[in-house]
Amino acid sequence: MKIKLIIFDMDGTIVDVPYDWKKIKSDLNTGGKPILSYIKGLKEPEKTKKWKVLEKYEQIATQRAELKDGIKDFLEFAQEQKIKTSLVTNNSRKNVVFLLEKFKLSFDLVMSRESGLWKPSPDPFLEVLKRFDFCNTECCVVGDSFFDILAAEAAGIDKVFILGNKEEQIESDAADRVGSYKELKQKIITLTINS
Repeated sequence: MKIKLIIFDMDGTIVDVPYDWKKIKSDLNTGGKPILSYIKGLKEPEKTKKWKVLEKYEQIATQRAELKDGIKDFLEFAQEQKIKTSLVTNNSRKNVVFLLEKFKLSFDLVMSRESGLWKPSPDPFLEVLKRFDFCNTECCVVGDSFFDILAAEAAGIDKVFILGNKEEQIESDAADRVGSYKELKQKIITLTINS
């Protein structure tokens, strides 16, 4: 089936950001739990304190973010092909808006953590499919982490592309690794031709 929708992750996929996740988790004392789930489960005033710590790290990293090579051309290609695009991130709306404005990027739909729907749950991807009225076979996901793979699998989206990630080697039969947006474009063209 032809790809009608591409769901993108943000950090590490659209932009390169200098996060030190081990340090952040250590400073937050998450005990190995996913950061957002951990903070959500805290009681006040500790919850507010931990949100502020996370937001400070995010703000610093967001200010230093660099646009991934080829993303602008790829988004133009998607628009030319009438493929809808969605950005789904566990980052804050404030940081999303900053980066989209800084790099002059546009998506048909943007979902940040304020939606209350976070990866690795499939819920943010299912919500995107619902809003566009597309089925999971008409969609693919482009990300850089296991959270992206897990969320896509749970949402029944079997076309998952992992953009090259130097820090984290991700091996999964459920995802196809691509080294660049140029390579991803070829994969999407091939999927469209074979539909």
